[in-house]
Order: sequence, then structure tokens, then C-alpha cells
Amino acid sequence: MRRLLVPVALALSVAVPGTPAREGSPPEDLRAFPIDLHDFKVLERDSGPRNYYRLMSELTQQEFIRGVYNPSLETVTLFAPVPDELHRGVRSLRFRWRALVLPRGGNECKSGRGDGAANVYVTWKRGLRWYSVKLVWSTEAAQGATCNGTRNALVASDSVIVKSGGPTGVWQEVEVDPDTLFRLHFEGGRTDAEVPELQGIGILTDGDQTHSVSAADYAGFVLYKQQTRMASR
Repeated sequence: MRRLLVPVALALSVAVPGTPAREGSPPEDLRAFPIDLHDFKVLERDSGPRNYYRLMSELTQQEFIRGVYNPSLETVTLFAPVPDELHRGVRSLRFRWRALVLPRGGNECKSGRGDGAANVYVTWKRGLRWYSVKLVWSTEAAQGATCNGTRNALVASDSVIVKSGGPTGVWQEVEVDPDTLFRLHFEGGRTDAEVPELQGIGILTDGDQTHSVSAADYAGFVLYKQQTRMASR
């Protein structure tokens, strides 16, 4: 599949729109760790009482999670923790997403309009402080922009506009290097900066600020880690 590179500051690449994306072969020295979609559970502390996500499948596509937000609902975030062996050393995260309905006027970079059809969180933790980069499929925010930076004793977070506008109904694949992403956003790009433990992946479809319907699908979450080589005798 031909791939469209997003600006290097995002540490991301995005597949060109087309038929449902299929996973490419990882480099020989990397081992794939797929995330079971059943592992995504409601993050209670950040969610309303009604879960509006469903696990679905298509003939041309493996299972996927569909989120359909209605303005009458409180927002719900799903979260999948990574196993202990993936807290460190993950070289790549790949996933697929497909926006179905873009929230009206959604723009993560404008106050009161911070809704996105599809959002994927990459999270880390050091001590009591949580770090997260929110990857956003926006309605109209500028692609490549970084918005809503938060820095305090317990939270450090940024939102990155990975995709803006249509087409809707088309699968796209995103790949990110978690360590590079962390260093760019929270360590000024220092390549020697220590990266805290990777905690998990979150997903969110919302339209509460713009009071509009929002919908998207998520699938194909895979983490890639360096394979351990056996010492030669």
C-alpha cells in the first residue's frame, strides 16, 4: 500500500484512502502484538453511564469497534491497557480508523468546539503523572496542528490533528513511534530523554461541545517490539 507521510514532527504516517487497509509486514526484527478489541473497556472516571460503542464485523474487514455519539449522551472513553512486557521498548503502534459522521464544526484547536469523529490516545505514566497524546480525526482543524496542551503536576497532554475533513466511510491506517512521539511532545525532541512506561491505548468519539452527531470505527491495533535475540554460544 502506498503511504502518505505526515510531517515528521508528528512521528506519524497515514495510509492514502482506499479500500480497507491491511496490515503490512513488520521488519524482520520486530514482533507483532495485536491488541484484542475485547480488551477495550469503559474508562469509568472519564465516562458517562451509557456505553455507545459496539463490537462489529464486516465481510471485508475483521472485527472493529464502532462509536456513535448522540448529543443527548455524556461522552464515553474506552481504554485498553498494554501487558507488562510492552511497557517499554515498543517501536511502533499501528491502527486503522474510519470516520463515518464528522461532528458539525468540530475543531480541537478552538475553544468550545473540541470534538472529533475519531480520537486515539497514547498514554504513559511516570510516578503519579500521566502523559497522553491524543491523535485526532477532526472536522476542520488544520492537519498537523498541536492543540490543547496541558501541563501540571499530575497531567501532561497534547492533541495532534492527524486527519482533517473527509472522505468519510473510508478506512485509513496510522502508524506512530510511541517513544519518538513522547520525546517530541514532552522532552523537547531530545533523543536521549528517558521515556516512561507505556500504559495503554484509548479511543473516543464525541460531539458534546458542538452538540452534534459523531461516528467512527476503530480496528487493527498492533504494537511492534524488538525481538529478543538468543545469545550465541
